[in-house]
Amino acid sequence: MSVTPLPTAEPAETRRALGALLRTRWAPLVLAALTLCAASVSALALPAALGFIVDAVVGGDPEVLPFLIALLLGAGLLSAVLTGLGRLLVARLGEGVLAQLREQVVARLLHLPSIVVERAGRGDLVSRAASDARVVGDVVSGVLPAFASAGFSVAVTIIGLGAIDLRFALAALAAVPVQVLATRHYLKHARPAYLAAREAEGERSRRVLESIDAASTVRAMGVAVEREEHVDEAARDAVRRELRAARVSVGLWNRLNIAELIGLGAVLAVGFALTQSGAATVGGATAAALYFHALFGPIGTVLGSIDELQKASAALARMTGVLQLPERSRPPMREDRSPAGVELDGVRFAYGEGFAVTDVSFSVPPGSTAAVVGASGAGKSTVAALVLGTLDADAGAVRLGAHDGPLPRIGLAGQEPHVFAGTLAEDLRLARPEATDDELLAALEAVGAAGWAQHLPHGLDTVIGAGGHALTVVESQQLALARLLLHDPDVLVLDEATAAAGGTSSLDSAVARVAAGRTTLTIAHRLDQAARADLVIVMADGRVVEQGRHDELVALGGSYARLWEAWSRPDDPR
Repeated sequence: MSVTPLPTAEPAETRRALGALLRTRWAPLVLAALTLCAASVSALALPAALGFIVDAVVGGDPEVLPFLIALLLGAGLLSAVLTGLGRLLVARLGEGVLAQLREQVVARLLHLPSIVVERAGRGDLVSRAASDARVVGDVVSGVLPAFASAGFSVAVTIIGLGAIDLRFALAALAAVPVQVLATRHYLKHARPAYLAAREAEGERSRRVLESIDAASTVRAMGVAVEREEHVDEAARDAVRRELRAARVSVGLWNRLNIAELIGLGAVLAVGFALTQSGAATVGGATAAALYFHALFGPIGTVLGSIDELQKASAALARMTGVLQLPERSRPPMREDRSPAGVELDGVRFAYGEGFAVTDVSFSVPPGSTAAVVGASGAGKSTVAALVLGTLDADAGAVRLGAHDGPLPRIGLAGQEPHVFAGTLAEDLRLARPEATDDELLAALEAVGAAGWAQHLPHGLDTVIGAGGHALTVVESQQLALARLLLHDPDVLVLDEATAAAGGTSSLDSAVARVAAGRTTLTIAHRLDQAARADLVIVMADGRVVEQGRHDELVALGGSYARLWEAWSRPDDPR
């Protein structure tokens, strides 16, 4: 199956998504803007006070110096307090927006059809939900507050220059053409460079995860060196793209330094001319030079932040792109808890070229058990995924319960049950958050897990999963079955539920207790499971070739009869 990355949003689409998030937070946005504006206005008093101090010294008027020094200190303290508060408000606003966006992205990823997930690859998903969110988070908490504060400072300081003398403001504008050209050149090359770098990082992650997941196969086939080179190739490509983006950033800073030199030289030249002609005082020229020099930091922050903002923009576009994927509309789950039937009518599905299953039709009455059998690749797991709803049929219909009505509750017992990190009680309560400790213990006892669960160091409060108490394969499967009991599904899909543990009798009994009274679809890899089912569905090459009761199919003498004969031989090494 070819890799198909998830979409990346265009700039306009990203802005619309951000605008929708900010519209729900207009009050914090206005408060942050007013606070930063007040901080910038109070900062104007600093160069002005220094200019007045220079004039007082030159003019021999020392009586006003204490007042001017107090004004200088007070304005500096007020500016610092307001700037810190404004940046805090901006950071809080940004973190709230990012948290909501991250939740939307993760929710959409969790609801994507599995075929989309498989085609995109785990690396792309992980990079969008984790590393891209981290890039945006770093900018929101560190860069964005400084950028907003600097932006207000630049605007207010230019107004201050014009208030001293309009010619000082005009002189300061000499730096603008160089800054504009530098910024335009940067913006032209930065977004493609950073998008390429983020995409390369996603591909590198995909190859690393793929190699780790298949580590045993890689070692067994002796292709570790080839896989390492495969990963190294992606890593080298990521480094090349990161260096290309870094060169774009360095070029921006070099041009900004030239702009600062031109601007300061122009302001000093105008100040000299105005003081010589008597149109400005030495203090006024000093204040103007200090104003422009004070612009170095904010302008550098604003333009320099564009570098980080472009990185965040690229990451944000990838996160927003996930939201463009169509959300699957699923009917609500029904309230009543009676068994529901399962019906497939002319179902077809393809992963890529050619159909995985085609024209699959069968019906499982409510409360009965069906076993799907066939050789590997016959389409059994695809049928299970279609019933679970993780795949959507390309044609035909999959009906659970009443036609066009609310969905019944569906449960899955698979070959590799997941143990969630946390306490045993938290793991179980994923299925029923309101369950009491007694109900949790009853579910564990019903699947034969009460013995080991009660002997855990802290009982239900024992931490299991990653970094916690390790469970055996059988214990993990019993835990998954206990979760299923708490979930209380109407329809149950069993896909090699006891295979990882070698089909132990204790697990077979536990599975039988969970399935009792429920409509159950078993992907049977052992034909003794099929022999106990109410309906056997035989698949080959993605089609249903036979279906009926076990004894009927054996008497028919067809595909199932041959499978059963091979399974039942006395010399069968099973």
